[in-house]
Amino acid sequence: MDDLESKMSNAVLHYEKELNSLRTSRANPSMLDSIFVDAYGSKTPLNQLGNISVQDASTITIQIWDTSLIKSVENAITDSNLGINPQTDGQLLRLPIPKLSEERRMEIIKIASEFAENCKVSVRNVRRDFIEISKNEKKNSNLSEDDLKRKLNEIQKITDKNIEKIDKIFEIKKNDILKV
Repeated sequence: MDDLESKMSNAVLHYEKELNSLRTSRANPSMLDSIFVDAYGSKTPLNQLGNISVQDASTITIQIWDTSLIKSVENAITDSNLGINPQTDGQLLRLPIPKLSEERRMEIIKIASEFAENCKVSVRNVRRDFIEISKNEKKNSNLSEDDLKRKLNEIQKITDKNIEKIDKIFEIKKNDILKV
């Protein structure tokens, strides 16, 4: 059961990480986590090329360590689907976070909903795998009928708890996105 809990918790943690990469109307450095830059002959995460900080509620600044990479970083940010246009000031990149239109908010909520659904599918797949393992244990006479039912009920309770957690996280993010 601990293994089941940990696998489902990992799915939920991954979901939370995906949600953090979605843009809301507030500046958040984690929204840049999914951006990779062509640097030194390979794709490098943006957070490994400079200091990322939040200047105020609507501006992120990036202090690039290697000035030869500024153009590559600008292009990577522009090519990402965040809708942010970087402004260069020497070694410093300023990312003004524009206010979201109602239409864009709905698009982001739809993406968040897809992430939630994918996470639920992952949790249900873990449940299915553990149910199969339990049924095989019974088939091999390592588990009685009563123990199997108890185990299946426990698996379902853990699954329901994680699905509920996913729904709560989605509602919080949805409210955050809709907040003007």
